[in-house]
Amino acid sequence: MAFETIEIDDVIAACNGGGGPLGHPRVYLNLTPHGRVECPYCSRLFVNPKMAGRMPPEIGVAMPSAHKPGEERPEEGPAPRQPGTP
Repeated sequence: MAFETIEIDDVIAACNGGGGPLGHPRVYLNLTPHGRVECPYCSRLFVNPKMAGRMPPEIGVAMPSAHKPGEERPEEGPAPRQPGTP
């Protein structure tokens, strides 16, 4: 069981253990991919209820091909020679 559960609306949590003499260095914790993360110093559990239990969509960019469909592609050059090969 977590020491304390804190709900946030972000995907990055900042934790300093509550500050003061019992605090710890500020750490930034990533909640992806599960929407929850536990602080390794103080065991506080940070949860984003909108993400919890869900896998976020993959982040990436689909790049269009530089070649037109059906267009012949230029031949690739030979692989570079490895040292010690004839």
